[in-house]
Amino acid sequence: MNKTYISLFSCAGVGCYGFKQEGFSCIASVELSQRRLNVQKCNHKCKYESGYICGDMTSEETKEKIFDEINKWEHCDGLKQVDVLVATPPCQGISVQNHKKKDEINRNSLVVESIEIVNRIHPKFFIFENVMAFEKTLCITKDGQKVPIGEYIRESLGANYIISSRILNFMNYGANSSRTRTLVIGVEKNYRESIVPYDLFPSYQKEKTLRNVIGGLKKLEWGEISKGDFYHAFRTYDIRMKNWIHDLKEGESAFDNLDPKKRPHKIVNGKIVENIKKNRDKYTRQRWNRFVQCVHTRNDQLAAQNTVHPEQDRVFSIRELMKMMNIPDEFRWVDLSLEELNKLSDDEKRKIYKDCETNVRQCIGEAVPTIIMQQIASRINKMLDEPQISAGEINKIIQRKSLKERENLSSFLHDNPLNLSVHTLMRITELCNAEREKNAAFYTNKYLVNAAVDKLPDFAQSEIKILEPSVGAGNFLPILIKKYAYVPHVVIDVVDIDPNSIANLKMLLEHLDIPENVTINPICCDFLFYAPPYHYDLAVGNPPFSKMKYKAEDVCLWLQNNVNKTTKDLSEIFLEKCMQIADCVALILNKNILCAEEFFPTHDLLRTLKIESIIDFGRFGFTGVSIETICLIAYPKQKPSETTVYNLKFNKIYHQKQSYITDKKYPYFIIYRDEYFDNIAKKLKLNVFSVFRDRQITKKNSFKEKKTNRLWVLKARNINSENNGVSHIPNYDTYIEKKIAQSLSSFQFFNNETVYLTPNMTYKTRLIENIPNTIVDGSVAVLIPKKQGMKLTNEQLAYFSSEEYRRFYITARNLSTQSINVDKNSVFFYGILNNDQ
Repeated sequence: MNKTYISLFSCAGVGCYGFKQEGFSCIASVELSQRRLNVQKCNHKCKYESGYICGDMTSEETKEKIFDEINKWEHCDGLKQVDVLVATPPCQGISVQNHKKKDEINRNSLVVESIEIVNRIHPKFFIFENVMAFEKTLCITKDGQKVPIGEYIRESLGANYIISSRILNFMNYGANSSRTRTLVIGVEKNYRESIVPYDLFPSYQKEKTLRNVIGGLKKLEWGEISKGDFYHAFRTYDIRMKNWIHDLKEGESAFDNLDPKKRPHKIVNGKIVENIKKNRDKYTRQRWNRFVQCVHTRNDQLAAQNTVHPEQDRVFSIRELMKMMNIPDEFRWVDLSLEELNKLSDDEKRKIYKDCETNVRQCIGEAVPTIIMQQIASRINKMLDEPQISAGEINKIIQRKSLKERENLSSFLHDNPLNLSVHTLMRITELCNAEREKNAAFYTNKYLVNAAVDKLPDFAQSEIKILEPSVGAGNFLPILIKKYAYVPHVVIDVVDIDPNSIANLKMLLEHLDIPENVTINPICCDFLFYAPPYHYDLAVGNPPFSKMKYKAEDVCLWLQNNVNKTTKDLSEIFLEKCMQIADCVALILNKNILCAEEFFPTHDLLRTLKIESIIDFGRFGFTGVSIETICLIAYPKQKPSETTVYNLKFNKIYHQKQSYITDKKYPYFIIYRDEYFDNIAKKLKLNVFSVFRDRQITKKNSFKEKKTNRLWVLKARNINSENNGVSHIPNYDTYIEKKIAQSLSSFQFFNNETVYLTPNMTYKTRLIENIPNTIVDGSVAVLIPKKQGMKLTNEQLAYFSSEEYRRFYITARNLSTQSINVDKNSVFFYGILNNDQ
């Protein structure tokens, strides 16, 4: 069965005709105007007549018709899942062309209906297309909230989709005319190891001139309909207006004429009253050797924008407009072929023009250029048709081909005998890296790279210099190249300490489609001692996650340039060096950089510069490695302002003042801090405990059997979740000889009535008084009051088990799931109610 798609707000079907060209079958096409839907029928877009749905997308009846069509395809055609949903909701309330609209937020909210349909039918991919300001514009959600459209898309669909957006001028991505639009692409997360949105965006291409696009079409006389092309015709107008444009040279406007009679005007009571010049490009003759200007809906009028032919005294013909919008010649506007239309008499032709021309021209002005959707459809076809190779299958290839042998891997990468994708070759290369663990070089998956690159800045200059300080197999390179394809010259310096990694990378680059504007310079050296030849616009990558293992003199040499003089963490040192040599830094880091004491000097440095974004990947970062990661995007030369925090696990976006989340009143950065957190903090006296935790009790020195001279070892699960003491648990409880216990550091708290106990690694916080004749293992933390004689009330003890406090504590721990030990920093947040002494 062919791949399938559904099109919402489909107008005449010009854009999604690109999916038809690529062999996709349309399940349902929804359009409010029957006249426009009839154009789709002329092009035989849907397999079943019932697939053409004329209706309002806010209507439940319309939505049910869509679901009915899906059911029909499931029963009649064996459909298992819709492949693509395309939605191009009306943009009247968003477009800058609509200055006079006051209450358009409800029309903007039609995107909410598209989001609902995506959630209901769950296609493999979705595509939203709209004007440049689309994502920042407010919409009204189903619960009445006003939310920026971009945020609502991600919060509503991010649980199931990888979502990226780009603002593109389509003329640089294959279209024949200028049209700056927003494309939002979502890819089902099932594909996150192999397909991400950046794989699907159209590719950069040099714009064409008007002469390139329509220069070969014949000249037209007044009122002529070309005998060889029905759609190439001279649209007539009030003959007195011809004098206004006749003498214009390319680029000139009728408003520039020196003679008042040749300037746009009307006659009122025998006097010339000149028209108001609202836009420079009205009544303006277009230029042959310039890019094609945007096609608007009122392309039928001389008074509209960019409509006057560069030589002839007329507006552009329908055929010329079709070429500007990349609409294929075979596309039908009426239910007759071009050959049949050309055979009609002049009167029959003029009757069709009278009935249809306005609708056709408006549809062209509202359309998505066909080539844009065709490119996306082609990429979806290609990506879905490529075999999806699992990690297990990759390991089998490695074993079967003995790829951990250096020479075998080199031959395999050079020849690519299995015709694998570059992405798969990169995964194989990383897994075969013998120095991988030594250099803490973890594989950076496509999902993580896509999310990071999606938040990188755009550049206006003609040349940019990018640094990848720990390149590995080059996983960032394909998406970086795609993102910055529009920059005339891109220099990417890629550094790695491992000569084998650099050698492998060079072979991988042979399989990568590198455009002429991109120069990649592989550099084999230790980045800590790398002397950059120039300053970089951007440093991006995934530095090693390990402690330094250098000679003492080398460590001292490097740390003398570091603000953080005590750290031994390589990623921190990479971060600081990158901030010294680049204007923007985007690095994948261990999430513990937000809270570990080792990085407190780094926090002081970060407080002085702009943290643009923090992307919280949680444990999505590295497959098979229990590390939580973030992407920190910072601008070292800019002052702190607002930081956007993206949580990919919970699909939330937080706009925070940087000074608020890096506030020194707390021991570390709290990136999800909010009003709720602040209100609870006001109720509490914080920083009242110190903490002790001991790991000396192990399976080797403890026992399952209870005996007279053995002490019960309290573990986390023994402390009841609702703060009502402790419980014995069969097959879980352990005991330790008292003599052995007396030699352990934790014995100092044996029968100490002044301390309190709390489970260590949990968000189900609870606090109990010390239990007589017991000792704790490492899963329980001992909290020691800093104020001598401090005794907690029953109310305070109960409060630690309340949902209110637990929510506060989760925020205090930055929603982490991995490193949530109660340590000397996080114990700060074990606060007592202000009315307790």
